[in-house]
Amino acid sequence: MSDMTTPAFPSAPDAAALERGAILAPRFNAEGLVAAVATDASTGEVLMLAWMNAVALERTLATGEAHYFSRSRQTLWRKGETSGQVQTVQEIRVDCDQDALWLKVVVGGDGGACHVGFRSCFYRVVEDGALVERP
Repeated sequence: MSDMTTPAFPSAPDAAALERGAILAPRFNAEGLVAAVATDASTGEVLMLAWMNAVALERTLATGEAHYFSRSRQTLWRKGETSGQVQTVQEIRVDCDQDALWLKVVVGGDGGACHVGFRSCFYRVVEDGALVERP
């Protein structure tokens, strides 16, 4: 599929189908994005939060490797394309109203997910109103 073609995910016909049905009908926001949380498939550790557009989700489903949409660069990207931290998807879950995704992944390369060099993008803790690094 080319970057110019947006896959069409179906709409759920009603709330029951959206919340309990078997149809994958992601509810993209006004910008055409859905939040995607990636966790380590074996430990459950939260690695990162990213965004997917319809093309990123379709490519993830088709390839088994996580693809995301960069809001800052306005472009599709495959996680690990330059870093080697390819995320092989083991399972995708969708929340009750299908406006968020949870990807359980196995990370390649050095096992990290954060472009700053940490394993998880959530490497800072709020303590007394200040951020403290806690890898």
